[in-house]
Amino acid sequence: MSDKPDWVKDWPKVEGDVPGEKSQEIIRKDDEVISSSYTRSEPLVGEEGWGSFVKDPDGNVFLDFSSGMFVLNFGHRHPYIIDKVKEQMDKMSHFAGTHYYFDLQIELADKLCKTVPGDFPKEAFFANSGAEAVEAAFKLARWHTKKPKMVSYRGAFHGRTMGALSLSSGKSQHRKHFAPLVPEVDFMPYPYCYRCPYNSEYPNCDFQCVEYIRKATKKEIPPEDVAALIVEPIQGNSGYISPPPEYYPMVKEICEENDWLFISDEIQAGLGRTGKMYSIEHWDVEPDVVTTAKALSGGVAPIGSMVAREEVMDWEPDSHASTFGGNLLGCAAAIASLELIEKDNLVEKAATKGELLTKRLKNMKEDHEIIGDVRGKGLMIGVELVKDRETKEFAEEEMEKIIQKSLNKGLILFAGGKSTIRFAPPLTISKKNLETGLKIFEEALTEVEKNAQA
Repeated sequence: MSDKPDWVKDWPKVEGDVPGEKSQEIIRKDDEVISSSYTRSEPLVGEEGWGSFVKDPDGNVFLDFSSGMFVLNFGHRHPYIIDKVKEQMDKMSHFAGTHYYFDLQIELADKLCKTVPGDFPKEAFFANSGAEAVEAAFKLARWHTKKPKMVSYRGAFHGRTMGALSLSSGKSQHRKHFAPLVPEVDFMPYPYCYRCPYNSEYPNCDFQCVEYIRKATKKEIPPEDVAALIVEPIQGNSGYISPPPEYYPMVKEICEENDWLFISDEIQAGLGRTGKMYSIEHWDVEPDVVTTAKALSGGVAPIGSMVAREEVMDWEPDSHASTFGGNLLGCAAAIASLELIEKDNLVEKAATKGELLTKRLKNMKEDHEIIGDVRGKGLMIGVELVKDRETKEFAEEEMEKIIQKSLNKGLILFAGGKSTIRFAPPLTISKKNLETGLKIFEEALTEVEKNAQA
């Protein structure tokens, strides 16, 4: 990393409650000119970042356990990525890859295709974002198979554009007043073992969630009309829900039996975050299509990708394109990101630090009744909070208080699902800072828990 700014050395430093006076003024101006549709869950204003840290306009310093909304796997303003983008900026900033050729796009596609699981030829399509990458996968599935239907999951979040939104069912407010959405999407129950919809308990559950898919394709969904099944291997917005080991191999078998494509949405979980390059690798499944975005450029330039089997990527010229997709600066940043993952062994480091993170959180669970479940993989861990472990009533109010108290102590956390706190620090975070952040979280947790019991 570049030289550490003096303000980083002050962490944790928070004077008064967040937001401070200067931040409040920015929030006020934002309210006047920025769309009210944005998801502004925490009153935090960023002014400067470095590594795992963020400073606000009031001089408060925070440790970022959200990686800038799960984008900054390499931390804030990583010099290697910035230098590569600057080098490219000095040469050329834009040259439409939809109509012309440039070597960076080819180099990135080659590197990316080699990282995606599966020993078979692959091709890449570039977009501007995760939602656009999902749109591309959706369209490709229909093009290649000439079939109309898609199978997705309850609780899924694949993006906010109309196609991606049509594949999502996580929150009603995401879909409210936007009907009619893209038709022919069927939603299956997700293997949420902590809150099994069948009131069963793994492993003595007979995998009723898998059997539901089998029965649905016999009674309700003509399997010959389905183009693809799309899934987040670990559901992100719903609270880092992670299925048991047997689940995805069984689902992949259903796909193969019915000639469906298997699309793995790795936009939040991919590129090393879970201790594997792609989260689906934890289940030893080779997807037909993989979407990535968020961390692909380390937050430096917008870019998303969709990688598919060469035989699947068979659409004809002008079937789909994106003017800025795979732009020069995005490609330069993404190539640098992939190089960083390899040369700094970030996948292995995420696995090791993830073990530490999971162990500490599970130890906290033993001491704090408010923690109902700890789940996830690598540096993608969810802590679900409950008012009562027997009833599993969601502790929504307590979750918000813990996040705010943590912020007031210098730690950025992010919510998921109804009452889950998501832990997703940069893969480059030091173990010391990881431990200190966990101590801050436990302090906030303890304070809120005591007040709830009073």
